[in-house]
Amino acid sequence: MSHSNGLRMVSLVAAAALVVSGIAAAPAAAATDTWHSNDDVYHYFKVPQSEASSIVGGTPATLELEANIGPSGTWSALALDPSGSDYAANVGPLEPGLYHYQYTATMPDRSKVSFRQPGSPVAVTSKPNWNTFFVPGESVAWMDDIAAGGTVEEMSYRSAAAGENRTAVVWTPPGYDSARAEAYPVLYLLSSEGQTAREWLELGRAKQILDNLVAGRDAKPMVVVMADANSADPRAELLNAIAPAARAGYNISSRPDSQALAGVGTGAEQAINILRKDAGAFGYVGSFSGSADGPITKAEAKAINKATKLLRIYVGNTLDPSYNDNYDLLVGLKKSGVKYEFDGVNPDDATWDAWRENLRDFASRLFGQKGAGHGAGKGHRPLTKRYQPPAAGSITTPHIDPHGIVTFETGTQWADAKDVTIWGNWAPNGQWFRIPMAKQPDGRWRITVGPLDGYYYYRYVVDGVDKKDPADTVNTHVMESQLFVPGKTDAMLADVPKGKGGTVSLMTYDGGQGAERYAYVWTPPSYDPDLEAAYPVLYLYHGGGQNYGSWLETGRVKQILDNHYLNGTMVPMVVVMPDQNGVDFWTDLSQHLMPTAAAKYNISTDSDEQALAGLSWGAMNTLSTWLSHPGEFAYIGAFSGGLLSYPTVDVQAVNESTKLARLYSGDVDFTYSFTQESMRWLTSQGIKYEYAGTWVGPHGFDIWSANLVDFVPRLFTPEYRFGGVRPPLAGDGSDVVRAGRAVPVTFTVTSEDGKTVTDARPRLYLARTTDGVAGDRVPATPVQKNADNTARYRAGKYVFDWDTRGLARGTYELQIDLGSSVHAIALTIN
Repeated sequence: MSHSNGLRMVSLVAAAALVVSGIAAAPAAAATDTWHSNDDVYHYFKVPQSEASSIVGGTPATLELEANIGPSGTWSALALDPSGSDYAANVGPLEPGLYHYQYTATMPDRSKVSFRQPGSPVAVTSKPNWNTFFVPGESVAWMDDIAAGGTVEEMSYRSAAAGENRTAVVWTPPGYDSARAEAYPVLYLLSSEGQTAREWLELGRAKQILDNLVAGRDAKPMVVVMADANSADPRAELLNAIAPAARAGYNISSRPDSQALAGVGTGAEQAINILRKDAGAFGYVGSFSGSADGPITKAEAKAINKATKLLRIYVGNTLDPSYNDNYDLLVGLKKSGVKYEFDGVNPDDATWDAWRENLRDFASRLFGQKGAGHGAGKGHRPLTKRYQPPAAGSITTPHIDPHGIVTFETGTQWADAKDVTIWGNWAPNGQWFRIPMAKQPDGRWRITVGPLDGYYYYRYVVDGVDKKDPADTVNTHVMESQLFVPGKTDAMLADVPKGKGGTVSLMTYDGGQGAERYAYVWTPPSYDPDLEAAYPVLYLYHGGGQNYGSWLETGRVKQILDNHYLNGTMVPMVVVMPDQNGVDFWTDLSQHLMPTAAAKYNISTDSDEQALAGLSWGAMNTLSTWLSHPGEFAYIGAFSGGLLSYPTVDVQAVNESTKLARLYSGDVDFTYSFTQESMRWLTSQGIKYEYAGTWVGPHGFDIWSANLVDFVPRLFTPEYRFGGVRPPLAGDGSDVVRAGRAVPVTFTVTSEDGKTVTDARPRLYLARTTDGVAGDRVPATPVQKNADNTARYRAGKYVFDWDTRGLARGTYELQIDLGSSVHAIALTIN
């Protein structure tokens, strides 16, 4: 980035006077907020409590990070919890892209004070409390910083229309030559009302987009002038002030076929109006979420078609405020006979997330650049009708439109509230964010978000107090309400076709001393109470502060089991979900629950056909029962839990009676260290278990439901035997592997009776070990392109060509997962 050493004055025509000075291209990208840091996965925010109190003038009731971190970039709030002398939180893993945020304190009287870290410069001129940060990634490489990009300068000029001095921003391409014989083509970009010209840099990343386009030869070298034409006469502002000033200061063309005009919002509307009144002034015109001011006449259409090389229209999804205006614009253009191209409805984005894509697309079509087609963008859909949101008072539970746009609306019971938010697991890893709702004239609160995809659970927060959705009459055991939006994710949590799933029934039993207790029981669609061979059984427990309905209502256990059954990925079994509140766990399980379940359902009492699992507190009790009562359950699952104490254990009895003991944990789960300590102790005692690797997520049902999806297919399956690994990985002992080469891993698999298995799907994983405990588990990388981490059977053995390139030196486990068991090979990489 270059900076001029001073100011240079240029004579201008008429009332225009120009000053050009070098400026920082995008200060918003600088890591200037010292309260914010990040690693490869998470972004951390840590605000000193004393500084926050000083800024807001008192102790806040809550302090939150507010940012576009919600689903599909929804503005959401994440609580910064007191931690030592700070308020702290983390968020991630974030999708690549640009994020803007601020800190907001809610005071005891529910008033709100927003601020940024005082030592950081203003990152977004029109939003002085905002800071920004950019998460790089392959999907946004087109707007990442690159070396040797263009230069950004600030251009001051006199605006006669506004009666004041104004500033525009100018990007010149790498190698710009002010004395070049052939003048550069020019693109004018207009901002919307309430924005500044700098917003094209601050939130639009225009410099990075243009740098990448020109460097990749995907756009012609051009000069780009970013300006605010909002005034009493936007047309005069552009044509009589901005454009003359730009031509006076830069070597740019005034020929129509070398001039382009585009804008966002009101800037796009201004571009369309100038096209109508001054057809031929600009050969290329783009409207990013714009509109037309009144019908287009036949005369206007004729002039536009004759003089315009390209008119291209862009719009975001139904959350774009101009969505219906764009429908009207397209109808008007077609009716009047104007030739135009439509980029289609961007299904995923609106506002700047969409406008950045619009700029990239539009700039690549200008001034004779070849390669771009004339149709809609990839994955964009047609705009065939106006969007009609649900009428006020017409919805109770959330309304989901065909494109995943979800509208929440309350009743009028909170008409007097000062603020209402929806608190749900909106975060990328299942953390809970608050999405603010807007109060309607009739006292209802409403918000539309999206597109959403998959499973969410939520509750309302009214003036800081948690409230269950009053319209939810389905979920009676928990505070959360369910929301499932069909899409590409969470397929295992979706409802199966009606009549195809299993049955959930309520089982009552005597808990002793005349106390009646309850458990939900899932039976598979094929369940036969008279079947000669009894069904295996899984006893599945909830966590602290939950109850026997939590797995069913929040954890989606029925959907998980139904999908596994229909997919053929589980052994038909019965699943019993009991209540562990207020009882001695082992006494209630062994003397009351299990005998009743065996009497009421056709389930096995053979320990090899009994499994025990639980989450959090249920995981702790599961592990304790496993070690204290060996031989009762052959299968053990512990989700986010460890051992409260280390008992005296008959290690041989535990190992011989256990077919599978599998532990799970999330990376930001507050029980993570607890689980790791427990595993170290199990390892030191010689107790055999598996660690499923560290999952990305907190202490919540996003992790636990995923754990159950992983755990269930491993139960009661044929027990495979591992046949052995050929050199250079020799057996189970420590081995040495050189990084940067292909390592052939070959082995055989046999059934329990010694017969060769040819249809297994063994998957290979790699985990770094510390103090003998395997950590995060990642799929092993195959040498073959477009292959996964599954070994293939051929010529009498399973083969996996393992690519070790990029692995750091250290000790690892290569884990061969057979489904019913995992074979771990200790090795050293050097």
